[in-house]
Amino acid sequence: MTKPLSDPSQSREFATAVVRRLREAGYETFWAGGCVRDELLGRTPADYDVATAARPDEVRTLFGRGRTLAVGAAFGVITVLGPRGAGQVEVATFRADAPYTDGRHPAGVTFCSAREDAQRRDFTINGLFLDPISGEVHDFVDGKRDLADGIVRAIGVPAMRFGEDHLRMLRAVRFTAFFGFVLEHETRKAIERMTHLVASVSPERVAAELRGMLSRPGRRQALEMLAETGLAAEVLVEVAPPAVDAARWHDTARIVAAFDEPDLPMALATLGEHAGHETLPRIASRLRLSNREAKAAEWIRAGVADLGTGIDPAARPWSLMQPWVVGDHAAALADVLRARAACGHGDATAAAWFTGQVSRPRAEIDPPPLVTGSELLAAGVPPGPPVGAALARIRSLQLDGVIATQDEALAVARRAATP
Repeated sequence: MTKPLSDPSQSREFATAVVRRLREAGYETFWAGGCVRDELLGRTPADYDVATAARPDEVRTLFGRGRTLAVGAAFGVITVLGPRGAGQVEVATFRADAPYTDGRHPAGVTFCSAREDAQRRDFTINGLFLDPISGEVHDFVDGKRDLADGIVRAIGVPAMRFGEDHLRMLRAVRFTAFFGFVLEHETRKAIERMTHLVASVSPERVAAELRGMLSRPGRRQALEMLAETGLAAEVLVEVAPPAVDAARWHDTARIVAAFDEPDLPMALATLGEHAGHETLPRIASRLRLSNREAKAAEWIRAGVADLGTGIDPAARPWSLMQPWVVGDHAAALADVLRARAACGHGDATAAAWFTGQVSRPRAEIDPPPLVTGSELLAAGVPPGPPVGAALARIRSLQLDGVIATQDEALAVARRAATP
């Protein structure tokens, strides 16, 4: 479920109030997971999760059915809805998981103590509990030490944690790269042995992890780790080693790291720069990306292929450059061209020229057409392909400054239509 946007201060206040309400009702309750990790790192948590001794039905009774959602009740999770601006909090009963049968979900859960609950979580830095009222941290997995030392370590036996949920291997890379931590040796070895299991993870979950890795700080390290562990060959097989030279992959990682406004389509366009034009659509289809992301990645790749050739774009007809400049993803393309040039690929002057064009007022770079299809038909241009050809010809002449009025445009159309 997508969580609604909320104000950080209100979210924090509400998450504290949820703990206080459960505590006053007699249930041991803490903040849990990523929000505790972020709190201890001095970061503002994106959201808050609460772990409690209260059972799901007790949580619903306490907060009311009108303010709770039971979509995760089978796993002991109840969503408590906050007031406007405060978002929502997932309240999970302390639990131990039965064996996982599908590489994602346990066959069942048993409610238990906080200590036992911590043991079933993924990494030690995510296995901490915090009392937001007293500030006391409850650490049953040595997570505070790993957080202080900058280590991502699986809780317990790494192979068991990754066997339970195969996506955790990608999460390990994302956390290590984003926080600039080190991936603990045994945890890393388990990933290297088990990379093939990531193929069973749903494409949507894999894509979400890639978005997280490639749109945030640490993306160069993430790409390097994906290749080193073998995960890249599983999730980006068409553009990752051994399908491409390792040196090219590392060079591409440098470019992706140089983006100012990174996102997944920009990264995929760069990774697929030297692949065939059918490669990115195939990746997008396999990862079930949105049509917008798929089209953006291929458009940016095509733009780099056209504009990153070393030919001075300022010397080319404006009618050839203008479609790139006014495209929906022109700013992203400008960012990619700049990053490539900064890493020794392409001309920095050409990249700067393109960025300057994208920054111009829209009315200057995309003036209204001089004529419409209906006006060409009224002027005697035959319907069908001739109208399309005339419109394209007139637009090119307009953009290149050869014609500037409707009368001139109609004259061009009439000449073209005259046998």
